[in-house]
Amino acid sequence: MIISSMAKNGGILAAFALITTGAVTLVQQYTASKIAIQEKKQLQGLLQQVLPASQYDNDLYLDCTTVNTPQLGPRESYTVYRARRQGKVIALVLQSTAANGYSGNIDMISAVYPDGTVSGVRVTKHNETPGLGDKVETKRSDWIYSFANKQVQGADDERWAVKKDGGMFDQFTGATITPRAVVTTVKSTVLYAQQHFDTLATADNHCLAEEQS
Repeated sequence: MIISSMAKNGGILAAFALITTGAVTLVQQYTASKIAIQEKKQLQGLLQQVLPASQYDNDLYLDCTTVNTPQLGPRESYTVYRARRQGKVIALVLQSTAANGYSGNIDMISAVYPDGTVSGVRVTKHNETPGLGDKVETKRSDWIYSFANKQVQGADDERWAVKKDGGMFDQFTGATITPRAVVTTVKSTVLYAQQHFDTLATADNHCLAEEQS
């Protein structure tokens, strides 16, 4: 009698555990799907900020390769998106990191044309001081827009520096380290894009593989 009762209770507990586990799994899958959709929308919006969608006809966020190079920063790998028009790559959008910001790493993306002209730059993550270094954000100032249509004319292009260092970019009042770090990294990113444009344009598509997996 006791054994039968224990077996019955054990069965109920097992069934409850299975139902609970199944419910948690379903919630996790639903939540993960919602997060993935939101992240995709954010990525698409960010890519369109640095490179107008009217300039390309492919799904930019589904056309990319990954690279590991100190020219883009200290992280293990960076994504390079490829904008195409009628199959031809007309621009690259590269992730990069300025490792020498005032408060640490400054992550960003930069859209670059083959001739070294910048379409746009946006900071995607930083820990800079509010009211000073955070002026790299578009909601804090329009400073980041100053990169648009600027061209890097070689590694010795001295214009790519803040005005305090003899360059063409403004520094922030009371904060020179942050803009200096961003300018230096964007220049390095543009040079990398120029030097490896054809290789990056023809590399295997890692984004599509991730989407299909």
